[in-house]
Amino acid sequence: MSAQIRSKNNLLWDRVKNTDMGKENHLLASLPADIYEKLAPHWNYVSLKQGDKLPQPGETLQELYFPIDCLISITITLRDGTMVETGMVGSREMLGLNAFLAGRETTHTEYTVQIPGNAIKADAQMWRKEFDCNQELRNILLSYAQAFIVQVSQTAACNRTHLLEHRLARWLLEAHDRINSNELRLTHEFIATMLGVRRAGVTQAAQNLQDRGLIRYSRGRIFIINKGGLEAFSCECFRTVKDECDRLLGIRHRGLA
Repeated sequence: MSAQIRSKNNLLWDRVKNTDMGKENHLLASLPADIYEKLAPHWNYVSLKQGDKLPQPGETLQELYFPIDCLISITITLRDGTMVETGMVGSREMLGLNAFLAGRETTHTEYTVQIPGNAIKADAQMWRKEFDCNQELRNILLSYAQAFIVQVSQTAACNRTHLLEHRLARWLLEAHDRINSNELRLTHEFIATMLGVRRAGVTQAAQNLQDRGLIRYSRGRIFIINKGGLEAFSCECFRTVKDECDRLLGIRHRGLA
């Protein structure tokens, strides 16, 4: 077999693999079949490492990322160096919404891979062209934009009004929901940074959840051992955001919730 034929066969195999893998991202799986089949051959399957920085603030968006089993934090760093998470992106979402809105540059937010894993990478310009001419795709992405606003708004309200242990429960549920794993490889220090609180507060809140039999933690790892109980203990924010996002994107009707 010639090198040219092998290269062609490998390319075809990669396209098949990427097409199937795309269905593990809920937003991609919600696309109509004709749009999915049109865009899928141009996806790339990538592995993201913990700490990877995706588009930096002010950079032009060249690629979109659709996580499969990784978790990306969207953060803002204040002038005094304080960093706070304003949203997260996982298997239910995409990174790169700015490409379809006012401009092609990222905002002042930062995007950092917190839980490593796999994602689908797609060309932003190609999606933007399809967005401009395809009403169905435009409706889905605008619905996702609304769902993302729901997440950010509810997170802001939660951080302002709810007790830390309830906020921690909500955050763990959101992370679990986006990587579909009961094991979260995260330190208390990292979670404290994301929630904008002291590490000692997270340690105390985590101990309370562990004493209730909801989680178990060891160095750098948190295991959710009673998801139903954790949701019952959490504030209403996790369920509010999930239900509203499912409604906007029609995920339940596609059997993905």
